[in-house]
Amino acid sequence: MAENEAPNRRLAAILAADVVGYSRMMGADEAGTLAALKHHREAVFDPAVAKHKGRVVKLMGDGTLVEFASVVDAVRCALAIQRSVRALKPANGAGIRLRIGVNLGDIIIDGDDIYGDGVNVAARLEPLAEPGGVCVSSIVNESVGNHIDVVFSDSGEVSVKNIARPIRVWKWHPDSDPTSVQTPAKQAATEADKPEPPSIAVLPFDNMSNDPEQEYFSDGITEDIITDLSKVAGLWVIARNSSFAYKGKAFDIRTVGRELGVKSVLEGSIRRAGNRVRITAQLIDAANGGHIWAERFDREITDIFEVQDEVTRRVVDALKTHLTESEAERIAETPTNNVEAHDLFMKGKALTISPNINARSYTQAVDFFARAIALDPGYAQAYAALALAHVFDYHNRWSDDPDRSLSLAGEFAAKAIAANPNESFAHFAASVAAIHLWGPERARPHIDRALQLSPNDPHSLNARGAQAIYAGRPQDAIADLERAMQLDPVFGQQYLQFLGLAHLMLGHNETAAAMFRERILLVPHTDVSRCTLAATLGHLGELDEAQKVWAELKAMRDYSFAGHMARLPFTNPADKNRIIDGLAKAGLP
Repeated sequence: MAENEAPNRRLAAILAADVVGYSRMMGADEAGTLAALKHHREAVFDPAVAKHKGRVVKLMGDGTLVEFASVVDAVRCALAIQRSVRALKPANGAGIRLRIGVNLGDIIIDGDDIYGDGVNVAARLEPLAEPGGVCVSSIVNESVGNHIDVVFSDSGEVSVKNIARPIRVWKWHPDSDPTSVQTPAKQAATEADKPEPPSIAVLPFDNMSNDPEQEYFSDGITEDIITDLSKVAGLWVIARNSSFAYKGKAFDIRTVGRELGVKSVLEGSIRRAGNRVRITAQLIDAANGGHIWAERFDREITDIFEVQDEVTRRVVDALKTHLTESEAERIAETPTNNVEAHDLFMKGKALTISPNINARSYTQAVDFFARAIALDPGYAQAYAALALAHVFDYHNRWSDDPDRSLSLAGEFAAKAIAANPNESFAHFAASVAAIHLWGPERARPHIDRALQLSPNDPHSLNARGAQAIYAGRPQDAIADLERAMQLDPVFGQQYLQFLGLAHLMLGHNETAAAMFRERILLVPHTDVSRCTLAATLGHLGELDEAQKVWAELKAMRDYSFAGHMARLPFTNPADKNRIIDGLAKAGLP
């Protein structure tokens, strides 16, 4: 969170752990207990958390609170810790043993700390676990599905302090799990030894030009660098949306690194004057704020693509990442030789990625892209952007003939691929158009090609997740959607709708409801999430809340349930009927 900003919120998995019999152990042998606890954290707990991409929020004497972006990672971490502790336990039964609780829920982030219902429930689950075991909420048990190698046992509903409704809990203990006997004592530490890929966030470069109208230019250059870095499979690159959340704000690089989960940050500035451009860039270690690399580039505006290529290569070299021959070729590829066409493309792109895009800005963006194509008829990125703009119109019904816009999207996406078959953005645009024009299966080859060309693109991951849901394979969607959220954590709300939809199709109603509720908190004017939440609440039997949500939905201007259902490209009508049946259970039309 940027300094002086109000707390923000997100959906997260929380692991709460506590040492069994800590007070008694301290009374018997204070020095020995502290030494054993330190050894346990260094040898077992911390390596397992690092391996499973968790963040230790705070240590509270014998207790620990850890945050995870993925509930599967949180549960796997809990299992790894408890299995390792069991294997390390001395014959006399002494040593550090934990109780662990895991929950998935809404949290509020305030600096380094977190709080909210998601944290409170995890803290209440922990003492319910058996010594050496794990206790999870029903929503966690639903969410992990078959992604873990254990089965939790149903332990019924319990009432916990400060939580309004009873919670159904599920438990596991290594003594009842035959696979635990085979687990090596140092499993967690060994797994943690596997190197994580270098990770980076590129913050929006400052516009140092005298003309504030040049903001689109500095933003466009930043986005191009992010796009180029995303083509490198050996890097973990945070998406443009999350990086740009820090635009115009005061921040500490170490805070950025912690919030985005990266080890390095690239920042800089751009000054454009006439036909000259000056770019300064510095790569910073997010752990300590120290500079890894810095340089200034003074070039003609016609050399702008060469500068971007050089910045990308210098970053890759500084991060000691191997660049394959094909990746180097894709980074060096110039999207257009016409500087004016690229300028128009960046102006149009700035309009389409704005959260405030509307009918007027859509029309302006279409004009910019069309003018760019007129200047360079072989400009693949401009065709792709034009295709996506028409898809936006199809969903938002801005033009007089939005259904024709979908056909135009397919035509422009095909032209983008014809202009450059190796442009990942073109294949992404083609997949988005194809899924609605011809169905999910026709979209899949384009999505796979887009991710092959740009492995770090969260939008393509989201598209593959959506494609799997609509094709009747919701279980296959979850990993892609969760990875998209990790790459684009600040704007994870974009992916919550599809995550919720996947769980709804799987019958994981509590999990789906949590996803939809969270998205409504983050995007208060969403109509789609209210529709699917009302259906999910119908399946859960929570009829009063379903009626309330539906009333909010019907109060929204221009919402059409029939139109919404018609635009959902499910292969199997039974999947669409799951939404309709949920509404019927809630007594809704």
